[in-house]
Amino acid sequence: MSPFGLPLDSLALFALASLLLAATPGPVWLYLLSRTLAQGRRAGYFSMFGVAAGLALHATFAAFGLTVVLLAVPLAFDAIKLAGAAYLLWLAFNTLRGGGFSFTPQPLESVPDRVLLRQAFVAALVNPKVAVFYLSLFPQFVQPAAGPVLGQSLLLGSIQIAIAAAVDMSLVTVAGVLAAWFARRPAWLRLQRWFLGSAFGVLAVWLALTPRHHSP
Repeated sequence: MSPFGLPLDSLALFALASLLLAATPGPVWLYLLSRTLAQGRRAGYFSMFGVAAGLALHATFAAFGLTVVLLAVPLAFDAIKLAGAAYLLWLAFNTLRGGGFSFTPQPLESVPDRVLLRQAFVAALVNPKVAVFYLSLFPQFVQPAAGPVLGQSLLLGSIQIAIAAAVDMSLVTVAGVLAAWFARRPAWLRLQRWFLGSAFGVLAVWLALTPRHHSP
């Protein structure tokens, strides 16, 4: 068991879900690739730290918000959980029908380190999909009867941010090689899209059918 009562197998499944999401190409990938190729790895790392800070703030808001909702209206937790599973199904559908992702880097003007941090932080902070992700995924793994909801949510947020940062760091470190490799292999992107979409769908159905836990 974890310090907040979550089973280790549940944490492992959450880590896998976080890895799938972090490995999905999207705007953050394109921004980090473009910034790294335009200004070097140092700029890419600073941008990565800015993104991680924005994710941390979103995760904190989600953790406190989920705790407030559960304490105020315990039955609302199940509704949030099912809504989260529905969102994961939508994410699966949207991933499967997507038209692919272009790895063509965008031209970016060189800026100081503090501007890199601010731009990446704001980009992560104003992205509504980030907030929806946390509010959708946390209820699938939080178990109110096992321990403090706030502690469990913050633990899950820490795991997700650490995994996202590790993936982003790998992306920045080998940015040039990855950009060229993906550009020459569009079929791989289509295969990845089908794999990730199917994984999201299976995860959503499994979580929706898992017995839900109520607070005492």
